[in-house]
Amino acid sequence: MRTVRRLFYADIVSAVAFVGLAFLALFFFIDFVDELGGVGQRGYTLLHAAVYSVLLAPGHLYELLPLAVLIGTIYALARLAQTSQYTILRTGGLGPGRALGLLTGLALVFGAITFVVGDYLAPMSESFASNLRAGFRGGIKLERSGAWIKEHADTPAGERSYSINVASAEAGTLLRQVRIFEFDTEGRLLSRTSAAEAKVHPDGRWTLSDVELTRWRDAGVDSTARQEQLASLDWKSTLSPKVVAAAVLPVTTMSTVELWRYIDHLAENEQTAQVQKIQFWKRALYPFACLVMMALALPFAYLSARSGGVSLKVFIGIMLGVSFVLLNNVFRHLGMLGNWTPWMVAAAPGALYLMASLAAFTWLVRNR
Repeated sequence: MRTVRRLFYADIVSAVAFVGLAFLALFFFIDFVDELGGVGQRGYTLLHAAVYSVLLAPGHLYELLPLAVLIGTIYALARLAQTSQYTILRTGGLGPGRALGLLTGLALVFGAITFVVGDYLAPMSESFASNLRAGFRGGIKLERSGAWIKEHADTPAGERSYSINVASAEAGTLLRQVRIFEFDTEGRLLSRTSAAEAKVHPDGRWTLSDVELTRWRDAGVDSTARQEQLASLDWKSTLSPKVVAAAVLPVTTMSTVELWRYIDHLAENEQTAQVQKIQFWKRALYPFACLVMMALALPFAYLSARSGGVSLKVFIGIMLGVSFVLLNNVFRHLGMLGNWTPWMVAAAPGALYLMASLAAFTWLVRNR
């Protein structure tokens, strides 16, 4: 059994590594060509474009690893079947259960690699990539309305709620065009603070620059207003730099734990978190996609050479992988539109493909 395991693992790992490297090279080329349009602007050079493209590679690896596992495993198993090696192994006692067990163990290893890359390496590298681009392009591009952050705080004057709008960000803790709206417990507007720039410190203190402060003597926008112009202002907040960074940086820069903390923050401040919840469950369950891909690949070992060559089977595997990615995206959008249960949205595509692969595997074992 040890010899069979060594044969399986060596062929599959080498094939998956080759496919993964091919995908990374392709996406590096696409990212690099896409960045060429910004070369020469604000000191952005070819070296910066290459570094930025390299920093995006771990994120691509995270997304593409299950697909590489599917294609690489199909190629390895189809080659074994074409050369009759798999038939000999079956005659020597490699039953369906043992074959499934061998692939399950390897799939768990690939799943662990996917988790490490997606939860540690990819968020770190994408954060560096976002900050690198922001340094040369004047900030991180946000939505048209900017990013909104809410918080509640107890002050000497009573409980207050704040709505903070950020137009752009140069980094996760360096914000530009900031507006802070202060409300009382009845929802009446008490003050509005506009700042050209804000620096978020580790202790939660915000240093605002070029500030315009408007206070209303009586609560409400129709009451008498008093305005002040300040060069700088320190504003005490309970928002940590990580929460602020989560609001302005792409979701891909957050780990699973950071996503969970940000969801808690949104829930405490009565903000919708459907997008973040779906992303959290996708991040938590995505490593198990490697197990689904291995199960999808196993039936190809039971197809005879007359069922098509290796290239045809690899092409079918690519189509299966692409359809899996498309179904994942469709379920994500439907889940956001229909406000479906987040964990079901994330788990449904993998569960459907796993059941289909096991059904195909069972039918092939019984009929071949």
